[in-house]
Amino acid sequence: MTHPFKSTINLVIKYKSSVIRYKFIYWVLVCLTLVCGAATQPTVKMAPIVLRNMPLPFTPKEFYIAEVKDEREDRKAVAYLIPAPAAPGLPLATTPQPIDLQGGGLAGIREFIQRSWAQNNKLRPLIIRLKECKVVETPSATKGRVDGHISIALAYDYRREGKPVHLVEYRGGARYSRPANSLTVIEPTLRQSLIAGIRYINIWMDQEAGRNEKLATGIQVNFTDYVRNAEDDTVFYTPNRPLKWNDFTATPRGGKYAALVFPSFAYQGGSEVINGVIQLNLTVKVYVIRSSSWVKDAARDAYSLNHEQRHFDIVKLVAERFKRKIQPDSLTLDDYNSIVQYKFIESFREMNKMQEKYDGETGHGTNAAMQETWNSRIDADLRKYGIKQ
Repeated sequence: MTHPFKSTINLVIKYKSSVIRYKFIYWVLVCLTLVCGAATQPTVKMAPIVLRNMPLPFTPKEFYIAEVKDEREDRKAVAYLIPAPAAPGLPLATTPQPIDLQGGGLAGIREFIQRSWAQNNKLRPLIIRLKECKVVETPSATKGRVDGHISIALAYDYRREGKPVHLVEYRGGARYSRPANSLTVIEPTLRQSLIAGIRYINIWMDQEAGRNEKLATGIQVNFTDYVRNAEDDTVFYTPNRPLKWNDFTATPRGGKYAALVFPSFAYQGGSEVINGVIQLNLTVKVYVIRSSSWVKDAARDAYSLNHEQRHFDIVKLVAERFKRKIQPDSLTLDDYNSIVQYKFIESFREMNKMQEKYDGETGHGTNAAMQETWNSRIDADLRKYGIKQ
């Protein structure tokens, strides 16, 4: 038999359960409405930023901007701005919105730079690599205001002989605070931050154009012959001071040769930039080491001495040809040292081959007819280079 109160109790329990369930659903809907309402808070729509075309307060005299490259990690937008509320009294949004320059970040900055001053393509062409250009805003601790931070990073290269030469990098920026309902401070602050980067390279170029090797526009080669002769172990070539038997101070060695001399040549130098031109100053040394040269007593005659002197003349001729290989039109501004070194090695090999040929054809001086032929040939070349009258 069913208890008379059992169904009533069940009804009450079901009723209360339904009430609890309905109340829970109601509060969930209310919370979702509040959250969605906050997320979709009406704001003022923001237009792209337009950088005003205003002339620079200075005119670059050493360069023009040939190219602007975009190397930013974030190319989605230039600015992330806090939008203004759609109506007074509404809360300020906390999430910034991406806003780009009109036409895009790279195009906008390129156009701004090109229109800031007349580009004179007769000057040095520079490349700007845009590493960073960003405006980031956050709500200010002061009610109704927004704080902004601008970051600018630029790398400058000089396009020299068709290749980029890295010069210098600039990093700067600015901070500002604005009313939540006014965006007017953003464009001029961003514009002045970019101008500061151009001003930096302009000052740097004015200071470095005439003295920095990276900015050199040409190269000039200046040779000096080292002819100082002191009473030491080295005899340097000079027409007025030919080799003498007294210069052969080493102990004679056994064998078939009557005398032996080891002439050679070397160069040393450095460079400096004067008025934008690299001055490559090279000193050439043609020399004989006394303590490496020897002669047997039986060979101390004029004929044998002439043969050894011609070895010295041959090195001088090779050194003169080396000097004529090192001309501005054979060098590049970015690698002239390596080119000089390579040509020196070539000339050094030429010297060794010519010495071997000379000794081979003259039989180390024993073939008098060929010796006279070589004497005439060497004298003619010495006159050609102005070494001998």
